[in-house]
Amino acid sequence: MTRCIRHAAAFCALLLLALLVNATRVQVVQSDSLDHNPANRRQAIVRFGQPRGDIVVDGRAVTGSKDTGEQLRYERTYKNGPLYAPVTGFASQVYGTSFLEEAEDDILSGTDPMLAPLPLWNDVTRAQNPGGKVVTTIRAPVQQAAYAGLGGKRGAVVAVEPATGKILALVSAPSYDPERLSGTSRPVADAWTELNGRPSRPMLNRAIRQTYPPGSTFKVVTAAAALDAGVVTDPDEPTKSPSPYTLPGTSTQLTNEVDGCTNASLRTAFVWSCNTVFAKLGVDTGLSAMVDTARNFGFNDRGLRIPSPVAASTFDTSLDKAQLALSSIGQYDTRATPLQMAMVSAAVANGGSVKSPHLVERTTTADGDVVDTTGTRTLRQAMNPGTAVRLREMMTEVVEKGTGANAAIPGATVGGKTGTAQHGVDNAGTPYAWFVSWAQGADDPEPSVAVAVVVEDASADRGDISGGGSAAPIAKAVMEAALSGGGPR
Repeated sequence: MTRCIRHAAAFCALLLLALLVNATRVQVVQSDSLDHNPANRRQAIVRFGQPRGDIVVDGRAVTGSKDTGEQLRYERTYKNGPLYAPVTGFASQVYGTSFLEEAEDDILSGTDPMLAPLPLWNDVTRAQNPGGKVVTTIRAPVQQAAYAGLGGKRGAVVAVEPATGKILALVSAPSYDPERLSGTSRPVADAWTELNGRPSRPMLNRAIRQTYPPGSTFKVVTAAAALDAGVVTDPDEPTKSPSPYTLPGTSTQLTNEVDGCTNASLRTAFVWSCNTVFAKLGVDTGLSAMVDTARNFGFNDRGLRIPSPVAASTFDTSLDKAQLALSSIGQYDTRATPLQMAMVSAAVANGGSVKSPHLVERTTTADGDVVDTTGTRTLRQAMNPGTAVRLREMMTEVVEKGTGANAAIPGATVGGKTGTAQHGVDNAGTPYAWFVSWAQGADDPEPSVAVAVVVEDASADRGDISGGGSAAPIAKAVMEAALSGGGPR
């Protein structure tokens, strides 16, 4: 009898040990996979069981949370949703997150371990911290000026601080209200279907996720390459540039929209945007030098984040001479985001140095204690400082007496470059109107803002569309807002 009891006790002990081992396996070894199993709703219940942290612009939250009393309790709310949608993105119980809501999700949701009062505290207690705050570099008056300037037209505006890379405005139009995607009701699904079905694609962030042919604004890059390579040593010397210019190896002739481009100097060609001069200049500079300079400005960089990922702007690395000629005037396969072209303008304004663009100034706990800050970082030196000085002079003349007169601001020094980019089959599409610029206030030692504007559907006859007519006035309004106190602080 005693022997049977011993065997039964041993068997029970083995069963208890097996239960402990299994509990350990489930709670420790498999905990992470079970936590993230799509069938486990506890994660979602916990995630939406507390208010989400806020995204802050100019000291004010542009997001909030609403207690619905439902199982997924707190829904995201947005103030001036369409104005800030390209910055915030959306946070939806059904469709996930985008842009800053996605890139800074750990901070906003409270899951970032840096929000815990002690190291490994959350791992031990399984507690969730209150959502932290994301303080952006956006300046409300600059953002508002960009949004109002586009007026609902398809396009985008980006404004940056040249010396630091801080993004002061990031606008894409048409826009949408991200609050329509908060919640789990039928209207949320209807809104998702309707927004994704619109031909105007309001949920596309044209500022950082759409690339366009940059047209003549790319001539800033071509001029920098030619000056750095020594192909042009004096911007005022005549160039050997016929008009029209026959593309190498073809019978295709490239023409100009203005007169006086035959053998024009680099300065004249830049101010009046002579296609023939810059197409030949790109060929004379050579593919290798053009590719290197474009890369230094940020083209062909597939890893750029602000912290949301940015679509790569591209300059083809394998071109024949005819293709190189067209690429050098921002056509053929050359593509750029508005953010990239703002970086080009900022590099000219900042002595040739390209600063890493960023949208987040700092992240904090719910109580305001700093978790992380974004410092100024140099990405590359796009050109020699002396070349940047020459380009600043030429961009200033574009505004003072050339195609960019509509961007002039009384009492400020403004530099710019217009662009009209052809696209579509046989260039039949409505041209994109571009303008890139920078501005320096009367009391500022250096330019304090650089801007890029692209308008897809300028409200003008095809023959009248130009960056100077459609995009330059928008850039002017944005620069004025930045210079009048809406800029860096």
